Amino acid sequence: MMNEYDTIIIGGGPAGASAAAILAGYGHRVMVLEREKFPRYHIGESLLPFTFEPLKRLGLIEKLRASAFVKKFSVQFVSPSGRASQPFYFFDRYDQDVSQTWQVLRAEFDLLLLNNAREQGAEVLEQTAVRELIEEDGKVIGVRAEAASGQKREFRAPITIDCSGREAFAAIRNRWRVGDPELHKVAVWTYYRGAMRDSGIDAGATTVAFVPEKGWFWYIPLHDDLVSVGIVAEGKYLSRDGVRETKAMFDREIERNLWVKNHLAPGTQTGDYFITGEYSYHARHCAAEGLVLAGDAFCFLDPVFSSGIMLALKSGVMAGDVVHQCIVSNDFSPMRFADYGTVLREGIENMRKLVYAFYDPNFSFRQLTDKYPDLAGDITDCLSGDVNKDFSRLFGAVAEFAPVPEALPYGDPLPSSRTSEVIS
Repeated sequence: MMNEYDTIIIGGGPAGASAAAILAGYGHRVMVLEREKFPRYHIGESLLPFTFEPLKRLGLIEKLRASAFVKKFSVQFVSPSGRASQPFYFFDRYDQDVSQTWQVLRAEFDLLLLNNAREQGAEVLEQTAVRELIEEDGKVIGVRAEAASGQKREFRAPITIDCSGREAFAAIRNRWRVGDPELHKVAVWTYYRGAMRDSGIDAGATTVAFVPEKGWFWYIPLHDDLVSVGIVAEGKYLSRDGVRETKAMFDREIERNLWVKNHLAPGTQTGDYFITGEYSYHARHCAAEGLVLAGDAFCFLDPVFSSGIMLALKSGVMAGDVVHQCIVSNDFSPMRFADYGTVLREGIENMRKLVYAFYDPNFSFRQLTDKYPDLAGDITDCLSGDVNKDFSRLFGAVAEFAPVPEALPYGDPLPSSRTSEVIS
């Protein structure tokens, strides 16, 4: 079976649902192919303040305000001894719209996004896995997919948006996916019910709690009395002394931070323990003929600053707008996505520099702001998701304390008729 569309989107997560809603809102015929059945579990539950703009563009702010999602006004940091910083309140810098965001259960949040795409007119096929890209003369012209029933179908469109998340469908098949040179962390996480929350406006704060050797816990209060809590560190640190079992890793690290230990003490662990590694990766190209990448399919950074959903929503909306212009002009050449790739990589690189600094043993934000108090606003902006700014002064100051990585030479469209490269 073969169907013709204006755009095919691989994956119905935040990037795919956002791109689908934008394009369907323009009146284009959009097909979203999602291999799972929503609602489905996903990690990555903390929204940054600057997710407000793409969520507003998608028309979802009022639905979020009416939802059960926990309101998030701040972030705080906790030393290994258990000493907590004063919360960093977003309203100290931003207006009312941006100064409050949410902690979300991804199963519910992602379903909200996907249903919004449906309401805009996008077609969505769940439990339908894309198996391969269809190419003619070096150009992607569609996909072959398989439903859970085993039925195989072809879908064709002048452009396909890969929003397949960490599966990175096109980047892996085209040998574009490249690991980050330094960011090779492992995360172990689970959930608690009845764990302690701070009071009042701080009840929804994200907490980053440190353990030795630059490891850290996230502690994210969710609704239904649930807390998401995980430890991120080097694999050799978590598996030291021959520990391999995820629960044992997690339980040992709880003892390394008194704040986390005390906050979890009244709660009860629930559900599975999860583990994942090799967090950070990049795609060599953002687009090729008939193909564009968005969200985690394009890049994923270490989650310490919760950038994943922000970048997914931002790239999904941006990709939708560029593809709309391609459809209107009937020009799908890869270079139409040059500015798209440049903007995304600029934001990724700015966030990446702060992630590198965070993990450097000689760096602390407090030392930086003690010496340069006027740069506190730049730090707040970047960590809040306002990443496409000139941060040259900030990173000049960071370089006094820790090496600042060079920008990686990735993200440009592939300017030829080929959609894959032979990597020597």
